[in-house]
Amino acid sequence: MKATTPETTKGVLYGLAAYTMWGSFPLYFALFEGVPAWEVLIHRVIWSCLFLAIVITLMQRWQPVRSALARPRKLGFVLGCAVFIALNWGVYIYAVETHHVLQASLGYFLTPLVNVAMGMLILRETITRLQAIAVVLAAVAILYQLFLLGIVPWITLVLAFSFGTYGLFRKKVELDGLSGLFVETLLLLPVGLLTWAWLGAEGLSHFSDSTGMMLLLLSSGIVTAIPLLAFAGAARRLRLATVGFLMYINPTIQFLIALFVFEESLSGEKLASFVMIWVALAIYSWSAWNGRKAPQ
Repeated sequence: MKATTPETTKGVLYGLAAYTMWGSFPLYFALFEGVPAWEVLIHRVIWSCLFLAIVITLMQRWQPVRSALARPRKLGFVLGCAVFIALNWGVYIYAVETHHVLQASLGYFLTPLVNVAMGMLILRETITRLQAIAVVLAAVAILYQLFLLGIVPWITLVLAFSFGTYGLFRKKVELDGLSGLFVETLLLLPVGLLTWAWLGAEGLSHFSDSTGMMLLLLSSGIVTAIPLLAFAGAARRLRLATVGFLMYINPTIQFLIALFVFEESLSGEKLASFVMIWVALAIYSWSAWNGRKAPQ
């Protein structure tokens, strides 16, 4: 067995920190009670852009940003990333505010399987038989909710497919995670600022409701950027397969918070959907683990 290096240990710690913070986001966004999800979203865009600019300045990482902005014709995929990550953020905040964190966690459990399906259908990637079984089982879990429970788990589907599509577009973008997210929020910044100005003019803005709310909205930029920096530290030091396994920490924490903090109800029928997705993920993970030494 290969010895664990100090850098690998650091990578695991960074990964644990990143996914634990992301998994704990419901506790943070629940603090914005009374503020519409889309208003929280525009502040998240504005203050993320500002905070990321500060981080990039401190890290002296402006060169890739300047190179990207110097080629506006190639910013199409970055704009696509911006739209889908904004959709993902907005629906996630809405899920927390409306006490649908279980649906949100199911969406992030489903995301790796959506990625596999998109790779097969859109990128024409080949998948193993086990991966195909995992995707089919995940589809059955969603159809189960649709036909037997009589509900469309739209939060689950939007979160999974928006993040999956974001990942698909991200493959076409040469920017690293930090620079990429900055450019994405920069492209969304004019919309955010105009919307904030309109809210202020109409007397609908919650930014000045209280000092506490102002600080909360300002902090959304820091809360967005710090897990990303930790994730970047993990991704540089760990194999992709290891990062993939750590990813399940995020929806697992969300699932536990939904049950034990927000006390959302989990009926036997809903639990059956989760179990099918978990079995599908176990099959997918087993396939990924067995194929980790396969030639590229």
